[in-house]
Amino acid sequence: MEKYEHKYGADQIQVLEGLEAVRKRPGMYIGSVSIRGLHHLVYEIVDNCVDEALAGYCTHIHVTIEPGNIICVEDDGRGIPVDEHPKTHISAAETVYTVLHAGGKFGGDSGYKVSGGLHGVGASVVNALSTWCEVTIQRDGGIFQMKFERGKTTQKLTRIGDSKKTGTKVRFLADDTIFETLEYDYETLENRLREMAFLTKGLKISMEDLREDPTKKAEFHFEGGLISFVQFLNKNKETLHKEPIYIEKNGEVPIEIALQYTSSYTENIYSFVNNINTIEGGTHLEGFKRALTKSFNDYAKSHNILKEKDGNLQGEDIREGITAVISVKVKEPQFEGQTKTKLGNSNVTGIVQSAVNEALSNFLEENPSVAKAILEKCISASRAREAARKARELVRRKNALETTTLPGKLADCSEKDAKNCEIYIVEGDSAGGSAKQGRDRRFQAILPLWGKMLNVEKSRADKIYNNDKLQPVILAVGAGIGADFDISKIRYGKVIIMADADVDGAHIRTLLLTFFFRYMRPLIENGNVFLAQPPLYKLSKKGIQDIYCYTDEDLDRAYKELEEKGIARDQLALQRYKGLGEMNPEQLWDTTMNPETRILIKVTMDDAMKADAIFTVLMGDEIEPRRKFIEENAKYVTNLDV
Repeated sequence: MEKYEHKYGADQIQVLEGLEAVRKRPGMYIGSVSIRGLHHLVYEIVDNCVDEALAGYCTHIHVTIEPGNIICVEDDGRGIPVDEHPKTHISAAETVYTVLHAGGKFGGDSGYKVSGGLHGVGASVVNALSTWCEVTIQRDGGIFQMKFERGKTTQKLTRIGDSKKTGTKVRFLADDTIFETLEYDYETLENRLREMAFLTKGLKISMEDLREDPTKKAEFHFEGGLISFVQFLNKNKETLHKEPIYIEKNGEVPIEIALQYTSSYTENIYSFVNNINTIEGGTHLEGFKRALTKSFNDYAKSHNILKEKDGNLQGEDIREGITAVISVKVKEPQFEGQTKTKLGNSNVTGIVQSAVNEALSNFLEENPSVAKAILEKCISASRAREAARKARELVRRKNALETTTLPGKLADCSEKDAKNCEIYIVEGDSAGGSAKQGRDRRFQAILPLWGKMLNVEKSRADKIYNNDKLQPVILAVGAGIGADFDISKIRYGKVIIMADADVDGAHIRTLLLTFFFRYMRPLIENGNVFLAQPPLYKLSKKGIQDIYCYTDEDLDRAYKELEEKGIARDQLALQRYKGLGEMNPEQLWDTTMNPETRILIKVTMDDAMKADAIFTVLMGDEIEPRRKFIEENAKYVTNLDV
């Protein structure tokens, strides 16, 4: 290996002082500098307010998005301490906002029994990644204020008035030299704040967006806590029992759980530690799952609903159709990273398992009709799982006897490294034929599909394995489905849905996305799913190169640019593409498949709860929620084929 000729001595060792490290590597502290990281700034400040509520001092949090994407978060808690810190010799408030790992949440004789903030970096990170930040504190009979610019103090904590109230107000403008965008999404923040209010029984959280007229407002206040949360999640689903099952136990680790079964075929379990959403689960979720499986199996055996010869129900059978929210309060939680996605405290597993097993066993004994309804669904799920296993084995045996394990209509690529390969799932044989001829055979595979496919929202896995429309997709992707899905085995780094730009095409895209979301979710989470964007129009004239337009705005812009060159509209031939099949192979390559010129939309999933709700409304059995959704959103439709 060639040596890098460069002086390497003490002078080359950099020491990042203060908050420079945060600005240098922001992703280490907030996950990313995308819109997700931008929203994380708001969550960090609100989390601090919620910690005041958990400690029993805060009853109301108000969040405002001001014009210019300025965020203001105000609470009626105790207010950050304003006296001098014994080690830093500046005010405790300034210490919290300028020193990493400074906070009141490190255990021992701290200001909090439990909290979401543990590393003492939340407030200081927000300050470091803001163009400016202003903190106003009411406590000890006074009003105090301090100001910062990009993490550096521009106004020391100063008393600016008197007040008998207490609380903290933080206003900040995220740094546009750090973040890709400063545009906050109202719905994203609304969903997160609603979630926090559900998790903190009795806490009122209000928000308003002043960026547009009329302003948007929302207020969340749930005395029902997690029971209200589960009812909200299931509002568009058919439930097997009217009231959610509620479990609460105070002890070394306070536990609160609500769960309710629905007629759907998917499980939706959300876990929280100190109000932080642990999206990757952890020991508290493990304890819940173990107890759930044991309790139902024990009840089924003791009441002869299951015979000894039947064996036990599997965990996945018992979790089919469940909606559950698990919330634990841990004094010294061990999280994986500052973004807190997984709990690691090993003792929590046994504590949660014991509490749930006792409470659930008692509930089942006291509510035999509910127990019977749930177990009937679990047994039905077990039979379907066995049928799915047999169907899966049949597919494997069938493939083993054939010369190839790939579906017959698939035109594969020659490249074998998955990260360099992409597969186009194309609507219709005609478009599939053009795509096969127009593609780059080295790295682009084509899988034509025909006709409407199965709506997996209304189907179990056994039907999916036997479905002639979905089976080719499963085989082509090559990583299994559901619990068996293994992202490391995917055969293509990009899975691209290419459908007509009309209502039927939109339906096919939705059906495929529902399938990927329900049965290959890691494919979406990992950023492997894309939507191709075929053009809507072609402008042509002898002597000039064809111009393709992907939106009505593109078309208007193209007309104006050509008029500036002296080419009138009536001199141009306009073609409106109704389907991919209207394009020849060269046109399809130039517009939709050439990596140099195509437009791909990556399918992302920032909020699993929101995604689940949308798929339930659009693809589920309940008609009324779908009708309401269409009525509320019809005004936003710009292109509709008649």
